[in-house]
Amino acid sequence: MGNVRPTYIKVLSEQLLKRFGSEFGSEFEQNKKKVEELTNIKSKKIRNMVAGYITRKKNRMSAV
Repeated sequence: MGNVRPTYIKVLSEQLLKRFGSEFGSEFEQNKKKVEELTNIKSKKIRNMVAGYITRKKNRMSAV
């Protein structure tokens, strides 16, 4: 079973991947810094949730 994430996390992550997909990789720490640069999210928890979701999506894309 997977984690249940709020829709706004998924929507924001999909938008970031669509616009800046090549800038994200499979490393959480790298993605966390990129999310901080590309957005104005002030909450550390939200930023980490978005970066974690992007990392998971990128890892799944590379596995296929």
